[in-house]
Amino acid sequence: MKACPTITVSLPATMAEQVEKTSREEHRTCSELVLEALRVYISIRQFPEESPTHAEQRAMARGRAAYERGDYVTLDELRRQ
Repeated sequence: MKACPTITVSLPATMAEQVEKTSREEHRTCSELVLEALRVYISIRQFPEESPTHAEQRAMARGRAAYERGDYVTLDELRRQ
């Protein structure tokens, strides 16, 4: 298996501090933390952004209007029923 190339990245000071702090808290190296962040970012980008259909947009608008009218029950109310 080929060795991974080393990539140098410049970070703003505050972000570098956050990376270092998080790596200490999670007992991981900075490389492990950044590698996981890149994996998550890349996996999210692989899924195309979806747009709601016209029917879904109308249903969301009806839901928002019902909520604004107060026409809803809370989860606690639903559990009591």
